[in-house]
Amino acid sequence: MLKRFFIICSGADTHILDHCSIGEQNKYAGIGATVFFTAVMASIAASYALYTVFDNLYTAIFFGLIWGLLIFNLDRYIVSTIKKTGNIIDELIQALPRIILAIIIAVVISKPLELKIFEKEINQVLLEQKNELTLANKNQIAQQFTPTIDELNNDILQLQQQIDTKEAEVNQLYDTYIAEAEGTAGTKLLGKGPVYKEKREKHDALLAELNGLKAENKAKIATIETEIAQLKSDYEGQITSTQPVINNFDGLMARVNALGKLPWLPSFFIFLLFLAIETAPILAKLLSPKGAYDFKLEDQETAVKTNVLQNVNQREAMLQTDYAINDKIYNDIKDEEELYAYKRKKARELMQLQADAFYKQQKNVL
Repeated sequence: MLKRFFIICSGADTHILDHCSIGEQNKYAGIGATVFFTAVMASIAASYALYTVFDNLYTAIFFGLIWGLLIFNLDRYIVSTIKKTGNIIDELIQALPRIILAIIIAVVISKPLELKIFEKEINQVLLEQKNELTLANKNQIAQQFTPTIDELNNDILQLQQQIDTKEAEVNQLYDTYIAEAEGTAGTKLLGKGPVYKEKREKHDALLAELNGLKAENKAKIATIETEIAQLKSDYEGQITSTQPVINNFDGLMARVNALGKLPWLPSFFIFLLFLAIETAPILAKLLSPKGAYDFKLEDQETAVKTNVLQNVNQREAMLQTDYAINDKIYNDIKDEEELYAYKRKKARELMQLQADAFYKQQKNVL
């Protein structure tokens, strides 16, 4: 039963193989088994690749089975259409397009399996790329907010500097009127005289200005600090909203690109393995000698071709003969008086009927 199934997978004519040797049947069963298991591997590879795309197990399995059936049909067609002619050049020419197609199929099958085999290494590469993208993303977002924040910080420094300058002037006036009271500077008279009072009044007036400036600038600074806090909050919010995009940077194309950053030799050998599996049925047919099945298949096909050619030639001969017979018959009867008189009589009756009909039509018009 299993052998019969694999023979069907090979695309061979089971009716012809039934009359061939066991060895011939085993050869095509082996070819069919290769076709079948290649389709199974293609289905597994496609399911994994689609799982990375859809992230749904049942969807991936469903479309993976469809892909496996497609590969199975292609491989079966490729193998079944290679005919053993006994001429190696002709066989290579007819096999070349099929080998190219087999190479394409091998690439498509091997790549998803390579992604699965080197999954850990690919995850490491993707992690490094995600970290780089995260840093680049933060820098790009920071470029939108940093200039404004720096400008606002400079405004705070200027406002604080105004307070410091005014405070230094107040302190200087304070030192001046204290020194005047102590007699260590100014008039150098001990006590609170008129000069002391004048300097004290200047100090008190400037101190009032300082207190007003502090209240005003502190309010401005508080407003600016609120703006800076809002900008920083927007910055963090934008980073938080864009981070999931980076975290999801592990799709099929990203993994293929990450695989390309790994050493190429292991991937190349995996590709060669699947290429050998995919081209094995074709090479088996090309390298194997012309067997009983090939002879019987050729006999059956040439018999049909010969029969078709015979039928076509026979129909052409019958057509030519019919032409010749018709020409001869018409040549024999064209000079008969009886046929001439009969056709003359009928033509006369027809012309009379036409004349009567024309007369009636014209009479009705009048």
